[in-house]
Amino acid sequence: MTKSRICDNVTFLSLNQSFLMHTIDDLNLKALKQPHANDNYLCWKKNITSFSFDYFRPDKTSKPIAMKRITLLFFVLTVSSQTIAQIKDPVVDAIVKEASENSQLEILAHELFDKIGARLIGTPQMQQAHDWAVAKYTGWGIDAKNEKWGEWRGWERGVSHIDMVYPRVKSLEGTQLAWSPSTGGKAVTAEVIIIPDVADSVSFQKWLPAVKGKFVLMSMKQPTGRPDYNWEEFGTKESVEKMKADRTAQTDAWAARLKKTGYTNRTLPVALEKAGAAGVVTSNWSRGFGVNKIFDAYTKKIPTVDVALEDYGLLYRLTESGTIPRISVLTDSKDKGMVPTFNTIAEIKGTEKADEYVMLSAHFDSWDGGSGATDNGTGTLTMMEAMRILKKIYPNPKRTILVGHWSSEEQGLNGSRAFVEDHPEIIQNLQALFNQDNGTGRVVNISGQGFLNSYDYISRWLSKVPDKFKDKLETRFPGSPGGGGSDFASFVAVGAPGFSLSSNSWLYGSYTWHTNRDTYDKVVFDDVRNNAIVAAILAYAACEDPNRTSREKSVLPANAKTGEPGKWPEQKKATRKGGVDLTEMPIKK
Repeated sequence: MTKSRICDNVTFLSLNQSFLMHTIDDLNLKALKQPHANDNYLCWKKNITSFSFDYFRPDKTSKPIAMKRITLLFFVLTVSSQTIAQIKDPVVDAIVKEASENSQLEILAHELFDKIGARLIGTPQMQQAHDWAVAKYTGWGIDAKNEKWGEWRGWERGVSHIDMVYPRVKSLEGTQLAWSPSTGGKAVTAEVIIIPDVADSVSFQKWLPAVKGKFVLMSMKQPTGRPDYNWEEFGTKESVEKMKADRTAQTDAWAARLKKTGYTNRTLPVALEKAGAAGVVTSNWSRGFGVNKIFDAYTKKIPTVDVALEDYGLLYRLTESGTIPRISVLTDSKDKGMVPTFNTIAEIKGTEKADEYVMLSAHFDSWDGGSGATDNGTGTLTMMEAMRILKKIYPNPKRTILVGHWSSEEQGLNGSRAFVEDHPEIIQNLQALFNQDNGTGRVVNISGQGFLNSYDYISRWLSKVPDKFKDKLETRFPGSPGGGGSDFASFVAVGAPGFSLSSNSWLYGSYTWHTNRDTYDKVVFDDVRNNAIVAAILAYAACEDPNRTSREKSVLPANAKTGEPGKWPEQKKATRKGGVDLTEMPIKK
């Protein structure tokens, strides 16, 4: 059974049976078949031959203000709309069989992650990926196209070589950040210098000329390269507490140091560049062994590189001790000017209700420190595989099935926001959208995104999914509307039913999310296969549903900080011309 939540206070089990219940005069409910009836909520608890109903009328805090427990006898109906999951559905069986016996996931992953690689917006690899996806869909007999929505600063990554040449020779682990300027085919060799702890911005301006001709270390030196889980497994309680206290104090002190310069993390590199620095060196540790997060450079003329924690600490300690190291940096890259940006859209045309739509969704772009395997290559593969299976098993859906592979999600959901703006006819007739974008793990959570009646239809669709593919899946209804994070939010903001198929962790946040280790070998193919099955069955069930989904919104709880009534997220416009001023570009991190 699928564990679900319909309010902040109560957990219940959604059952695969329907029950004939006696009338309860004192509760004066007319629709006991529904998990909620108008202002009344029923929180269901399974009993062997009866239900215990916790009945309450919610107030603004969603706390029960009156509660009555009533045990009801019932008769089990052997055939009902809730018993679908117990009846063999040949389409569902065929979806599972195709996904299990003829999976294309490993092939797709190799072609996308290994051959094409990372898919930074504005790069040739992003365009190559779009063209590859269209060719794949076409080969499966699915209509597909690349749909232009804007333009972005074009850039192509080349090699990065970072070496310490004094006081000893050592190749350093690191890479240039996205959109970093080239060194012009020649290595730049210079000493390093650390951002000082000055009294105020006036003092910093007096110090600033000291950076001329030097590489500036702009990140804090981490006190440990061991993640917390490693400390907690092997360290004493005293040493773990001391490490965390020291790290917090050091982090606060470094933040105060940067604040006193009068600049931010975005504007300081520009100031260093104007002052004549040879380059900027950062280290954005991701709190795991060997992982750094790789984002974008803000400099326009000098290179910005990220160096691994271990090697960055080496440079920092040598500089602190007075043994000033020299490093040699070679970064090749090409500025490509403004280039067009696209979404890849594929379609399986509906038969009975062709102007109503079920959408699968996953952003296609990535940061380029790794190969974009789990962010969001696995989401991309989940939806491509689901579409391939649906075309083979369910080629004539009642509603039209679309898939959107969005670009520039990482810079602020721009591709999906542009689609929402450009296609009101689809948004108005959207039955549901299912988005996947948080790693390689099995789908373990679905929220109703604040849609009041989301329980009714999502639970109905989920009843089609065999238990083995949803045994860890939790649902939360009605949930709260997502204001960002991934592309489903672009649809939710305009009141369209978009839902996130959220995955379990696999330490995604530390080890693969936007990191230099987001590569093919981190993919858990069994879990991605599971997700493709779930996505395909949900799309099938949503297509077959005789009813249109309700878009009625729930009343949102008051803001805990301000006390003001909760507000539905507002629609945000897509950035249609991006990357021109990197210090002002919105980045979804």
